[in-house]
Amino acid sequence: MRMHVRGQADPIANVEGYLFQVAASVLTDRARRDSVRHRGAHHELTEAFHPVDELTPERVLRGREDVDRLANALEDMPEMTRDAFVLHRFEDMSYDAIGEHLGISNSAVGRHLMKAVRFLAARDLP
Repeated sequence: MRMHVRGQADPIANVEGYLFQVAASVLTDRARRDSVRHRGAHHELTEAFHPVDELTPERVLRGREDVDRLANALEDMPEMTRDAFVLHRFEDMSYDAIGEHLGISNSAVGRHLMKAVRFLAARDLP
């Protein structure tokens, strides 16, 4: 490829020497790139290094049960705390936006979010 991109009309006097020089340059570039990208620290994307969780019926059932438990816990949570939690975690709103939406201060938003986390932790939910 490098010989083709060279684009000079002049013939190469020593083709064998030129090929060795290009090969050495390619290897040097590759080694430099591997060093910068820390290629030696990477693992192949194989089952041994990155196991794939199988989607078994038991796993699906556990997931559904977890969602049901979370929904029930959210229903039991105080309204303002639940609203702040849902807006932050599921709607990805900032403290400022939540405070403005609910008509409370940023510190109150933080207190409600901490209360929600404690509430869910007491019920052994994520």
